[in-house]
This record gives sequence, C-alpha cells and structure tokens, in this order.
Amino acid sequence: MSTAETLAHAVKAGQLLPSAAENIRAWQAVSLPDWARRSLEELIAKEAWSELNDRFFRYLEFGTGGIRGRTIGVVSTTDERGAASATGSPAHAAVGSNVLNDFTLLRATIGLYRYMEKYLASAHRFDRPKLVIAHDVRHFSRHFCELAASAWTRLGGSAFIFDGPRSTPQLSFTVRYLKAHAGVVITASHNPPHDNGFKAYFEDGAQVVPPHDKNIVNEVNAVPLTAVGEYLDIRKQGVVVLDASVDQAYLAVASRAAIDPALFKRASLKVVFTNIHGVGGVSAPPLMRSFGIDVTQVPQQAAFDPQFPTVKSPNPENAEALALAVALADEKKIDLVLATDPDCDRMGVAVRNRSGALELLTGNQIGALLADYRISKYKEIGWIPAGGSSRAALIKTFVTTPLQDAIGRNHGVKVINTLTGFKWIAAKMRAYEETLKRELLARSGIAIDYDATPFERRAKLLLEQSTFFLFGTEESYGYLPNDLVRDKDGNAACLMFCELAAWVKERGLTIPEHLDELYLKNGFYLEGVINLYYEGATGAAKIKRILETYRSAPPKAFGDVAVAKFEDFGRQTIVDSDGEEIPKQDLYFVTLANGYTFAARGSGTEPKMKFYVFGKADVKTPADLPAVKVAVKAELDRIRALIEADAKARAEG
Repeated sequence: MSTAETLAHAVKAGQLLPSAAENIRAWQAVSLPDWARRSLEELIAKEAWSELNDRFFRYLEFGTGGIRGRTIGVVSTTDERGAASATGSPAHAAVGSNVLNDFTLLRATIGLYRYMEKYLASAHRFDRPKLVIAHDVRHFSRHFCELAASAWTRLGGSAFIFDGPRSTPQLSFTVRYLKAHAGVVITASHNPPHDNGFKAYFEDGAQVVPPHDKNIVNEVNAVPLTAVGEYLDIRKQGVVVLDASVDQAYLAVASRAAIDPALFKRASLKVVFTNIHGVGGVSAPPLMRSFGIDVTQVPQQAAFDPQFPTVKSPNPENAEALALAVALADEKKIDLVLATDPDCDRMGVAVRNRSGALELLTGNQIGALLADYRISKYKEIGWIPAGGSSRAALIKTFVTTPLQDAIGRNHGVKVINTLTGFKWIAAKMRAYEETLKRELLARSGIAIDYDATPFERRAKLLLEQSTFFLFGTEESYGYLPNDLVRDKDGNAACLMFCELAAWVKERGLTIPEHLDELYLKNGFYLEGVINLYYEGATGAAKIKRILETYRSAPPKAFGDVAVAKFEDFGRQTIVDSDGEEIPKQDLYFVTLANGYTFAARGSGTEPKMKFYVFGKADVKTPADLPAVKVAVKAELDRIRALIEADAKARAEG
C-alpha cells in the first residue's frame, strides 16, 4: 500500500483526521530536508495516528501570547532525537504544522516581516523593517532566535539579537529603546519543557493587538510552505549582536520600579531568589543588589537548563517550584522568597508569617498588596492628590481579583478592567500616551518626545491632560510598575515586592498581617482557579464544546445557587471605565445569587479551559476575620466543584 493509500485508509477508518491528512499531503508535496522527510515517513509507517493528528490537525495560530506549542513530540522519531545536546535538546524540533519548528517559525517570521513592510509603507515610512529578538533557555531557543534573525535580514530587514538569554520585559524595553518596528521573544513562559513559542511585539514595545495581530496571522497563513525552504540555513552575516550598554539601559529603567529607595537602606533586607533555571538570574539579582538587598540564590536552580530538572513545572505559582528556595530560606533564617518563571515576566512569592512559617501568596494577593502600597506611596510623595484622581489608573484584567477594584475605589482612582493578557493593559498605556501627545500638540503646538521626557514630568503631564498609569497587574503573577516597559516584568516585580517588604518590616508587621489590614479595609476576597487540560485535537474539540454550550445554553444554576447575571463578551457590547468598547472574545462572566462570580475562557497559550472563581464577604472587626475566611473558603470550594462538574459534562457533549 502506498503512503497516499495508507493515509486515505486511515481517514476512512476514523484514525486520521481529514485536516491532518490534508496537511500531511501538503508537507509531502514540498522539498523537505532529508531528516524531516524520513521522520514523517517513520510516523506513517508506525501508524502513529494520534501523534500525527496532534502534529498536523491545524496550523499554529496566534493567541493571547502569540504562537506557542510543542517542539518535541509525544512520540519522537529517530532523526528528530538524533544526538542530544549537552542539555538534552534533541537534534531537531518535531515535524508538523501544529508544532513550533523551523518551518512554522519561518512562516511566522516571513509573515511578520511582510506585514511590517506593508504597515510601514502605508504610513509612508520606508525604512528597513527593524526587529529585535530575545530568547529564553528552552530547547531550540537560541537556534530559533538565530534562524528568525537570519531570515529577517535576508528578507531585507535589520535584525538585532542579544548575546544570550534575556527576559521578556527586557525585549519589550529594547524595542522602544532601539526604536525598532517589531520584536519577538522565543519563549513558552512557564509551559512544560517540551514547549516553545514565538511571541510578537509591535513598535510600542507591547504584544500585538487588533488589528495588527489578525493582519499578521493573515500574512503568516498566506506564506506557502514552499517559501520556507530557502531560509532554513542560518546566515549570521548582517545580524547585529547587542552589547552590554543595552543591558545597562534596561536595568536603569527597571530600577525606576522603586518609589522610596531610602526604605532599603533602613531595612537591611535579605531575600532568597530562584530563577528556576530560567533567565531571571540575568537581571533580577543585580537589580536587587544595586539597592543594597542581600540576595541568596538557590544553587541547584541557578544554571540555565531547558529541562527544568528540579521541578515538575517551572511555574512560580506552584509551591513545588519554590520548595528548594523555601528550604534554603528556612536554613538561612530569611523571611522572603522570590521566584521568576523561565522568561522572567512573572514572579511568585513566599513570606514568613507571625508563627514563623513561610507561606505562598497568590498572584491576586501579590497584585493587591503592590497596588495598595504603590498608590499610597504616590499620594505620600505628592505625585497624585491625597483624595485620588480620575486621571490616575490602576489597570487589571477582568479575571483578576475584585479586591483590587475595591482598593482602587477606596483610593479614589480609576480602575480599568481589560481582557486577559498584558497586551491589553499595554494597549491602554499606548492610548494614554497618544492622548497626551495629541493634547499637547493641539494646545501648545509641542510635539513631545515621550520616552525622552523625564518620568516625573511625564506623570504630571498625564495627570493634567490624559491618564497616569499607576500600576498594572493580572492574576497570573504578572505586575508592571510604570509605562517605561510595556509588558509584565518579573525583574521589576522583585524590586517592587522588596520595597513593600521593607516598608512592612519597618512597621513591625508581617506581610500576612498587612494583607489582613487590606481585608479589614476593603472586605475579604478569595479566589480559585479551575484548569481543565485537554491535549491535542480531541482536547481542542472538548474546549470548543464547553465554550459553545456556554453560549447556546448558559448555566441557570449551580446546585442551590442561581445565576443572577450572565455576560457574553463575544456577543454583548461591554465598555471599560474609559467608555471604550471591549473587543469581542469568547469570555463569559457569571454573577451568582450569593454574590460570588466566575469567569470562563479558553487559554490562549495552553491546551486548557480556565475558570476563575471569586468569593467575597464583608468584615466588621478583626475578631470576625478568621471565621469569615473559613466560611468564604468553604462556599468557594463548593461552588468551584459544581462549576467543574458542569464543565466536564459539557466537554463530553
């Protein structure tokens, strides 16, 4: 039986998806490298239909974080494995249209280049498209970085790369610093070791948003596989490797995260820090040490390693990922543990409570603590009025704790809720920047150089004529102190939390005690997350069923708790606090009769369905708080179990 007949038979037998068969035939029709051709033949000969379905049922698409997916198959071929590198990387990324490999990465690079070329021409800007690329420590990250840079220069653009791994926030800054037209980070953030990604940034240093993201996708989809072959060999001529001055410029900007540096001198702060084998070790320790903070790193996790061998997942929100750091902190009698994820845009924290034990904080709690502290400090130093201002904004995502909405209201500042993904927070910053430029030009004829304007002066101008960005945060452990960078920043987050810890220490409190102060002032809030993982083609169908049935048959009740309100962000018109319409998305927000709420959405970066559940209760006195915490947790757990059971039933149809 020929290969074509084998594929046709597998489709007829229901073993191979028609879309997978179609994509496999398309790949067979082009001139693949020998190793790739042999790999495809091996999988077909083995009748590895489940593997082929997962690899070929679709082409990778841009989500909230760009393109992200497997680089190593569940079943690897002989040629793909080859001779592994010193860090365990296979010889080649897996073959497939739904895999991040040389072929799909080049399609993304070529599509991005073509879009940028058209975008610049439409604006009558005829410079060569200028791209900055950073990468983390994952399998193939350096290779993908050099491959993309090589293709970009051969297409006619200018490409700039770093001499080694760098953090995502540094890429965001460097795009603006070099006045580049676009940026790319090769990373899969905290995903499992077998994943990698291609995250695209625009000229404002933020991840791409509409209409650019959809237009880039269209350009990528228009790139035929036949156009990729000539760029498969890496040519480094013309690719610029950035020097140390760019690192120093980023560290100078990250240091602006500190509002009251004098606190560090008085506190003599000690921290244990772990980069969990990722790029956080490049900038976070020197940044903290520059403020006199005593930083002890976890030796077993300090070295770059794409296999993340000491953890099940390199995710700083997981207790297991911080276990070595917590043990070291106990040994050294240090009260604060900080951890960053592989590309250092996210940060997790463990703090010592009054009884002497270290406890992990959630991303919601960290964000609430930082938001309240930073708004309070801005008032203290006179940057915003003591009573707040409607021209000062705390920006968060809809799926981030409503405790932060309460904090903003009580401080008298505007709270903006956005869709999930820091790119939407950055889009608001860009809008505030453009408003200021427009207002100044209209009123005084001044064309302001925004980045060159001192930060304090910018803040004053924004308060007067636009909106001053106070702080940005999302529940998934992402925080941004100011608009000098346009993506969440794990390096700056470490410094911000150290400043908060120094302030709390000076008051003679522990962080959990200060968190209770926030609850007494704003009400007690508790959050829970449901992650339903559905891998591959069959998993994608289950996620789709959940999303579609939420729209066609919205839930009416969960147990004895009725649904009081159902909001469909994909169909309804919903506006933010600026009066701007929220882009349509498959996001559902449900308010229950008991005052609890939850949001449901498919992850844009991982094969999972996510539910964010929020519980709350008023607290009248400190003595009431322990009982309130217990009651809210019990009810939240009960509601969460009901939501999860309903979702699993919907997934199965």
